[in-house]
Amino acid sequence: MADDRVIGTTYENKGPKPDRGRFLNFHHVEWWVGNAKQAAFHYCARYGFKHMAFKGLETGSRQVAAHAVCQNDIVFVFKSSYEPHSPETKEMGQHLMLHGDGVKDIAFTVEDLDGIMEKAKTKGVKIVKDIWEESDEGGKVRFARVQTYGDTTHTFIEGGNFKGLFLPGYQKPRIDDSLLEKLPPCDLLFIDHIVGNQPDLMMENAVQWYENNLAFHRFWSVDDSQVHTKYSSLRSIVMANWEETIKMPINEPAPGLKKSQIQEYVDYYGSAGVQHLALRSNDIIQSIKNLRERGTEFLNIPDTYYTELRKRLKNSKVQVKEDIEVLRKLKILIDYDDDGYLLQIFTKPLQDRPTVFLEVIQRNNHNGFGAGNFQALFECIEVEQSERGN
Repeated sequence: MADDRVIGTTYENKGPKPDRGRFLNFHHVEWWVGNAKQAAFHYCARYGFKHMAFKGLETGSRQVAAHAVCQNDIVFVFKSSYEPHSPETKEMGQHLMLHGDGVKDIAFTVEDLDGIMEKAKTKGVKIVKDIWEESDEGGKVRFARVQTYGDTTHTFIEGGNFKGLFLPGYQKPRIDDSLLEKLPPCDLLFIDHIVGNQPDLMMENAVQWYENNLAFHRFWSVDDSQVHTKYSSLRSIVMANWEETIKMPINEPAPGLKKSQIQEYVDYYGSAGVQHLALRSNDIIQSIKNLRERGTEFLNIPDTYYTELRKRLKNSKVQVKEDIEVLRKLKILIDYDDDGYLLQIFTKPLQDRPTVFLEVIQRNNHNGFGAGNFQALFECIEVEQSERGN
């Protein structure tokens, strides 16, 4: 649980600024799922997204259906295959068999794509698809795709002058979903960070991949001496781009008496992969009230967490504006130091496999990742694991 000590290590040295190429922000997240249309409707109804754009048979996409949904600056694209035998859809089928529904690609908006790819090639990065261009009446966009941890990829997107709906080839969705107009808005703003889980002793390899190939730097870290329960623990290093607008925590399990949540993820996902996506809110209380009204399931935090929290806050310099009783009822967690605090909450897994989930986070002059809550979260997740027999 949170207290006034600083948990984890913050890194001040970004290293040399890249002489070519800039990573600006998360462009979108691509999910490979069994039924893209159904997934899009689910995320709109449960999590407050809106139908944004569509690509499929009706638009000339003969092999893959793609449904893009958005909420402010957050864009998820759900893809599923039409044809079972083409090379592209065969890969999608194999991905689904191994991993289940999950995040396949994390796309970044970039500047100077040529410079980024030239460096990637000199570093020996596995290039899934070299630079290509797509266009329609909205203009043209340039892309490239590389392999990162597990089966996950990064697509680099350069298209600052594109005026279309989303990306070339996408059209306005042919959906009239009147239900969504009756549901309360969730006001999730943008992707705060995306967490990748690695098998044991593979975290450092993933970290070095971002350092060497994308010129990301270490932003923050924590190890198993700082974050552990009686039964399990983890190690984590947060990677960030130069401007620190993109943050990518990398986790790995540490040996313990029982299987940690990180190891459980790796076992059920079948490899390294995206564990969760943190979505920023400026009013987490209202966001969570509305998400709960929509039927979103969150981890259950015991009342003892809030009893201890009240005791510690009495001796803290930080002033929490929110009512602790309201946070208790909504099961929202707090982490803080002398300068500020953050509020966060985690959903239960988004599918039957205990793999990917969502986080909602609000920051009040605090750039951490909830390290003070790791133990409380681990204990809550261990209860869930016990119910799953894991």
